[in-house]
Amino acid sequence: MDRIEEATQQEIEEIRAILLREYPNSVTELRYKSLYQLLISVILSAQCTDERVNIITPALFKKYPTVVELANANIDDVKELIKSCSYFNNKAKNIVKMAQQVIERFNSQIPLNQKDLMSLPGVGQKTANVVMIEYAGENLMAVDTHVFRVSHRLGLSSAKSPIKTEEELSRKFKTDLHRLHKAMVLFGRYRCKALNPKCDNCFLSHLCKSRDRFKVN
Repeated sequence: MDRIEEATQQEIEEIRAILLREYPNSVTELRYKSLYQLLISVILSAQCTDERVNIITPALFKKYPTVVELANANIDDVKELIKSCSYFNNKAKNIVKMAQQVIERFNSQIPLNQKDLMSLPGVGQKTANVVMIEYAGENLMAVDTHVFRVSHRLGLSSAKSPIKTEEELSRKFKTDLHRLHKAMVLFGRYRCKALNPKCDNCFLSHLCKSRDRFKVN
């Protein structure tokens, strides 16, 4: 694959302005009512759609409303409730272990900092950042498949991994990272899709470094 041209600083600032204009009040599409529910939803959303997670979680949260109930859950019962989610076996084990560790190590209070969150089972850097972005509005970037794809197509990053891409985006944007993360997720999910991106009338088409690859005859 040919190397995609890197966006200039002027283009980066224009991309920022347009994304913030087009997605001024963007929020996660995951449905939650507490930090506990948000953390579980984000863990379950890995390689799974938010829509699917939102179908699964009401019954899960009804049966296990707090970390206490979840920590004492029968693992097979948890698996049954989330079996339509990708990698449900591992996710069931992780969320139960996560609840147990929150009780044992954090006095039943889910921590809200990256280091402590990442020490919990099933929580990597992206998950930790998403939780802090959504729940606390932290100036952080999280790179999922949508953000990774969009940032590379726009020439914002050429990094090979999500973590390195996160570092590049954080360095180039500096501020409003939480808002830009959510904007890029929605842009990637509904317009700059992996297959058949909606390039016609795209508000970022004049800044896209890969638009010629998606021309339709």
